Amino acid sequence: MSVPVGTWRWLSDGAHWTGESGVWHRLAEHAYVSGVALGLACAVALPVGLWLGHLGRGGTVAAQVANVGRAVPVFAVLALFMVSPLRNAGYLPTITALVLFALPPLLTNAYVGVREVDRSVVEAACGMGMSGPQVFRRVELPLARPLLMTGVRSAAVQVVATATIAAMVGQGGLGRIITAGFSTYSTPQVVAGALLVAALALVVEGVFVVADRLLGPARR
Repeated sequence: MSVPVGTWRWLSDGAHWTGESGVWHRLAEHAYVSGVALGLACAVALPVGLWLGHLGRGGTVAAQVANVGRAVPVFAVLALFMVSPLRNAGYLPTITALVLFALPPLLTNAYVGVREVDRSVVEAACGMGMSGPQVFRRVELPLARPLLMTGVRSAAVQVVATATIAAMVGQGGLGRIITAGFSTYSTPQVVAGALLVAALALVVEGVFVVADRLLGPARR
């Protein structure tokens, strides 16, 4: 039996979709870990990036943080947590590793998005009597929104794809389907798990694209 046929049979078998080890349960675990990690990363990186961009300072710091975040392997961070006292803290090590992984694109795009706003527009707003917060809220933030949302989409897709590492330390998520396939030498199951992760990443990106179009300033 070929791998494509075996993969289709695995995905079409209803027994693989139910129960604690089924696809729906693993999907819920994967979405929970990814959503919490992305939310925490946005809560940390976006305010800092937007603030530094508005002040026009800290560009070097933002770039260095982004470079460090890209250079450190996520699995290495997770491995360090697993040998620390936090190894029995549930999903905390995985979420922390994913937050560190998501910070660079969020911080960089937030900072660059504000700094690339035409300075003549900002000066005109100040000349009209707008205060600093008003300039940021009414001018800089709307103009920086496209690049800002690009960073959020990129981080979301990367987090969803990388959350499979949770399975490496015995935690949940779609990665458990892949590791179970490796342990049983079932190539179709491994491919099926990888396809599920890829499909979820595409769905997440599509949701952000649609939400951006529906909630954008032009739409409103």
